[in-house]
This record gives sequence, structure tokens and C-alpha cells, in this order.
Amino acid sequence: MYKGVALSVMASCLFAVMYYYTSLLTPLSGEEIFGWRMLLTLPCVTLFMLSSGDWKLARALALRVRQAPALLAGMALSATLMGVQLWLFMWAPLHGRSLEVSLGYFLLPLTMILTGRVVYGEHLSHLQKIAACCALIGVGNELLRLGSFSWETLLVCLGYPLYFVLRRKLKTDNLGGLWWDMLLILPVAVLFICQGNPSVVEQFPRFYVLIPVLGAISASALVSYIRASRLLAFSVFGLLSYVEPVLLVGVALLLGESIGRDEWMTYLPIWLAVMVLVGEGAKHVLAQRRRHRA
Repeated sequence: MYKGVALSVMASCLFAVMYYYTSLLTPLSGEEIFGWRMLLTLPCVTLFMLSSGDWKLARALALRVRQAPALLAGMALSATLMGVQLWLFMWAPLHGRSLEVSLGYFLLPLTMILTGRVVYGEHLSHLQKIAACCALIGVGNELLRLGSFSWETLLVCLGYPLYFVLRRKLKTDNLGGLWWDMLLILPVAVLFICQGNPSVVEQFPRFYVLIPVLGAISASALVSYIRASRLLAFSVFGLLSYVEPVLLVGVALLLGESIGRDEWMTYLPIWLAVMVLVGEGAKHVLAQRRRHRA
């Protein structure tokens, strides 16, 4: 368990480092950085799957596609949903939109809970209802303040639930499905790299080091995340997922963004909602430990 916790926290820290690292890669565009990330991450993930015995999952999915070619259309949509999220993660820090993206990650646990209620008929616990009410206050303030959420926030907090629902529907919600998503994204990633200005890399020799390091950080974060998910109980793993948005806010502030006075009534209730969910998760973990000891 302790190894799993360490790996989960390390993955969150590496994702936050990658968020900041993007700012070091200017004048490359967000699209070029996204392309290099995909191009360098896929081989590393492939090596991990070969060494861990998970390659059979990718092979099994290839067999399913051969038997039912229509499945490829659904997988292409899944890859598109994932690719947009990964592109946004690279694009936001370069355009001063990190706080909007981090707010989406704070709202994500709540939209996942509501998705489970609406799509799968899962019941909300008492604490989840309290968290939803707290978040509703923050949502209401943002609607009064701007009339809507930013598209970056909505893309994160609504796009990921749609992605996970689709993967469950297609029965590709495993490491093999993730590998195929990345493979299907690869042509777009290569296109972004080719459309960029190749002379930029030549003008800034540091990119010969910085770009491979980006791939190493991305692959290390993803592999740590996957290994943590296998070592930890689902409740503990879900609880630790809240570490990442906290770190992303820190990175946004480090990059010079700030939370305006009229935005605090959006952030504070949503952060309170997350704390309630963390409290529920901790309560569940302690109850499980007591049962195991008994």
C-alpha cells in the first residue's frame, strides 16, 4: 500500500512538473509540444507493457477489431476525446489558462459522481450530496459572474466522464485500450510536428535535451500512475487523485496567474466540496482497515 501511495503521489508530482515544463519549451506551440509528447511516450509505454505482460491486452483488442471492424470507429472517438484532453494540458500553461484547467480537474470528481448517478443509477452517499451542494454554490457564483464556465473548465470536467463512459461501453477500459488510444492519436501528433517550424529546434539547441526529457517525464508519470492503480484499493487511489489539481493550481500561480477577488466564491466552495469527498474517502479507507484487522 505504501509503495502504491508513493507511486500515486509521484505521478501527480510528475504531471505537475510536466505542466510547468511546458513553459520552458517556448517558442514551440502547444500543438508541437503535444505531438512530441505523444511521439516519445508511446514507445516507453509499449516497453512497459511488454515487460509487465500487459501486451496481451493490446493484442486482444486488435483481434476484436479484426472480428468487428465497426469497433474501430468507437475507438477513434475514444482516442479523439483523450487526445483533446492531452493537447489542452500542453496548451493551457502557454496561454495563461492553467487556473481554468485546474478548476476543471477540481470539478471532475463531482461530475464523475453525477455521471455514475445519471448513467449507471449509482446512489449518492450523504457526504457526496453535501459535496455536490457545496460545488453547486461555486458553480452558481461562476454563472452569476460570467454567465458560464470557461470552455477549458467544461472540456475537462465534462470531457473525461464522456471518455470513461465510452471506454466502458466499448469494453476498452484497460491498459490495452489506452495503448490503442495513443496509437490512433499518433498520426495527428506527427502532423502537428511536421506543421511546426523545424528551424525553431535548430535555433534553440536546448530543445535537443528538453524534448526527450519531456517524453521521459510523460512516460514516467503514466507508468507510475498505472502501477499505483494496481497496488492500491480503488477508494485509496481515488482519494489520491485530488493531489494533482492542488499541484496544478500551485503551478498556475507560479506561472504568474492569480485568483481574482470575485473568483474566490467559485474556488472556495468547490475546494470545500473536494475536502468533503476526501473526508469520505478517508473514512472509507479507515473502515476497510478496521475490517481487515478484525
